[in-house]
Amino acid sequence: MVGKFEIGKDAVQELTESAATHVGRIATIITAAVREIAHEVGELATEAFEVKDAASKAEADSAV
Repeated sequence: MVGKFEIGKDAVQELTESAATHVGRIATIITAAVREIAHEVGELATEAFEVKDAASKAEADSAV
């Protein structure tokens, strides 16, 4: 027969394992989101540099 202590231990173990799984999944979601945000910020900066470069070239062409 299973005692109260063992039942409690099993419940705590299951809860701990479940919490670890969920925390891991949440961390994966956050990591992916941070990665995507960094990518988008980098793309935006690249586009800003391209626009600045194009504007500089247009200004130089109009000065000729």
